[in-house]
Amino acid sequence: MTDTLDLAPARSAAPASRPRFVDLLRSEWIKLWSLPAALLCLLALAAIGFGGPLFLGLTLESSQPPSTASIARTMGEVTMPLVVLGQILAGILGVLCISSEYASGTIASTLLAAPTRLRSLLAKAVLLFGVVTVVALVTVVAAWAVTYPMYAPFGLEAPLTAHGVVGSLVGTGVYLGLCSVFGLGLGAVLRSTAAGSFVVFFAMLLGPILSSMLPYNVASRVIRLLLIGNAGDAMSRVDIPGAPFLDLMGGHISPAAGYLLVGGWTLLALVCGAAALLRRDA
Repeated sequence: MTDTLDLAPARSAAPASRPRFVDLLRSEWIKLWSLPAALLCLLALAAIGFGGPLFLGLTLESSQPPSTASIARTMGEVTMPLVVLGQILAGILGVLCISSEYASGTIASTLLAAPTRLRSLLAKAVLLFGVVTVVALVTVVAAWAVTYPMYAPFGLEAPLTAHGVVGSLVGTGVYLGLCSVFGLGLGAVLRSTAAGSFVVFFAMLLGPILSSMLPYNVASRVIRLLLIGNAGDAMSRVDIPGAPFLDLMGGHISPAAGYLLVGGWTLLALVCGAAALLRRDA
């Protein structure tokens, strides 16, 4: 008895389902905390953001506090250490989150798990922004809370009910979150931790310092206003009622304008990173 041949076409294997975005976020969460440098960056950010204002508060009496109360000045001392140094740490963290994968070769498995490369990059951006913003917000609010009783005896306290105080705290946290996404975009373009970190340092700290040394003219004012570091500083400042949105010659950037400029730089870096990710091989 001859066997009957089964001429029915073989069923094709079911296509693998595309991973959900929440699965990509979970994967990025695991990778973030498996990176030792990430934890160090976040710890350093918290230590500087809390320790700097604490030091200024403890030395307030010996440094001859101003006789005139200024909410803007007080909030500047609360947020300045976190903004000045924290922005660099946040940016470098963003660079590390993708450049470390290129250095170790694990980027190939990342893209294999999420063939749609843009979703993988977006998951990294969302996770980074969330983690860094939360850490920065907790840090700056803790710094405000611990220094409040130090400023109060001199009439320099900044209550949450005062105009611009909450906006200053929130702006500081959001700015650092955007810095991390800015660094992520740079890391995707440059694929080098050293190169990406240098660009972060230049854009956020060195560039604003050098721009202040340029001859006073329209071009230098535009350059100074457009730098991400100066715009981020504006996000952390107390909003001045009646002040212009953006004053080119006066050099004033309102917090709202700061949000717009920093958001624009972040979006540009992320778009360039996405383009590089799509065009190049892993």
